[in-house]
Amino acid sequence: MGPFRIILTIVLVIAELFLIAVVLLQSGKSAGLSGSIAGGAETFFGKNKAKSYEGKLQFLTKIAAILFIAIAILLSLLQ
Repeated sequence: MGPFRIILTIVLVIAELFLIAVVLLQSGKSAGLSGSIAGGAETFFGKNKAKSYEGKLQFLTKIAAILFIAIAILLSLLQ
């Protein structure tokens, strides 16, 4: 196993742990009655959603998932 594959494997493990953490930090879509009221307000003020905490978590989830998939494919091609 070459040093390039070892480094990619370490980066893959870090990316998967980060992906798990980011997904677990997100709140659920069904938060009961208060979630539906807040959801209505969130769609009304949707232009600021990307700047919110949830918007940042969704963005980080997309980036981590893309990174995880790309490294996993690259490692499978190197075998």
